[in-house]
Amino acid sequence: MNIHTWKHWAFVTLILVLMSGCSSVKLDDYAGNSPELNAKDFFDGPLTAHGIVKNRSGKIIRYFNADIAASWSADGVGTLDESFVFNDGEKQKRVWTLVPNADGSFEASANDVVGKSRLATSGNALFMRYTLTIPYKGKSLNVKVDDRMYLVNDTTLLNESVMTKWGFEVGYVTLVITKQ
Repeated sequence: MNIHTWKHWAFVTLILVLMSGCSSVKLDDYAGNSPELNAKDFFDGPLTAHGIVKNRSGKIIRYFNADIAASWSADGVGTLDESFVFNDGEKQKRVWTLVPNADGSFEASANDVVGKSRLATSGNALFMRYTLTIPYKGKSLNVKVDDRMYLVNDTTLLNESVMTKWGFEVGYVTLVITKQ
C-alpha cells in the first residue's frame, strides 16, 4: 500500500469513527421496552426526586432533593409542581404544564423554560428537549437541556439530562424520581 492510499484509508476511517460518535439514540429505540411509561399514570399524585448536578468535567457540584405534586385536570392538562432544595440551601420552584397533543405527546411549558417543548414517550422512555433559564453567577443563563427518562419499575423513574450552551456540553443532571 503506497502512502497516498494509506492516508486516504486513514482519513476515511477517521471520518467513519467520528460519524458513529454523532449517531444518537432515538425515542423509538425503546418502543418494546417495559414497563411501559404512561405519563398520566406515573405523574399523578406525590413524587420525590433526588439528584446530582455535574459540571462539564464530570465533577459533582451540587445535589438536591425535590417534592413534586402532580395532577391532571378533567380536560387532560397536567401540572407538575416541583419544589427543589439544593445542598447549599437554595430553593427553586418549577411548575410544568402538560397539554395533550393528538399524537399522544404533550406540549410542555414551565415558568423558567423558554418557549414550549414536546414531551413524548415510547416503551419505558420519555424524551424532552427545552431551553432552561438557570441562575449563574448572579445572572440568568439559558442552556439547552436534553432530558431522557426511563421507567425501571412502577414507582421509579431514572432521569439523565445533558445541558449544552453554543453546542458544547456544560453540565449533567442525574436523578431518580419516586412515585409515593
